[in-house]
Amino acid sequence: MATRGLFSTTKLIPLLNERGVHLSASQVYRLAAEKPERLNLQVLVALMDALDCSADELIGKVRIPSVRGRTTGTEDVAGDENGLDILREKGLRPKRAGILPGDKS
Repeated sequence: MATRGLFSTTKLIPLLNERGVHLSASQVYRLAAEKPERLNLQVLVALMDALDCSADELIGKVRIPSVRGRTTGTEDVAGDENGLDILREKGLRPKRAGILPGDKS
């Protein structure tokens, strides 16, 4: 925001309103100043347009939480584009679902 000359989250409200996104001042503050739990795709696109930036510039890298290895104990696995490949290399896979006979759910 600062690189675009916006030093207050309230300055972002009219820019989002112009793009059809109507958020309260507290919602915009939480979105800009805190780590949001979830983000609507329409809001993301409006932010990218209003700030003239890409999703990479807004979001940044994601870190995968600690994963307990089978033989090595607890390790941190850095999140990147190949995060799933790293987990597969370590032999970490989800358990396969099974269907029990007579299960009607």
